[in-house]
Amino acid sequence: MLSTAQLIPGAIAAMFAEAMATRTVTAQDRYGMMTALLGPALATEERLALDRILYAIRRGILRVA
Repeated sequence: MLSTAQLIPGAIAAMFAEAMATRTVTAQDRYGMMTALLGPALATEERLALDRILYAIRRGILRVA
C-alpha cells in the first residue's frame, strides 16, 4: 500500500516568500517542491511560484542549503 504526501494549502506561497526573504532554499523546501511536483495537478499560481524558485536557483539568486 502506497501513501501519498500532500502539501497543506498555501504551503508553496509560504515557501516562495521565505526563500525570497532569506535567499536560501532548505532541505525541507526541496522536499516540499518535490512533493508538489510529483503530486496531483497544481494551480497555475503554484506552478509559476515553483518555476520562479527553480529559475532563481539556476541564476544564482537563491542558494541551496
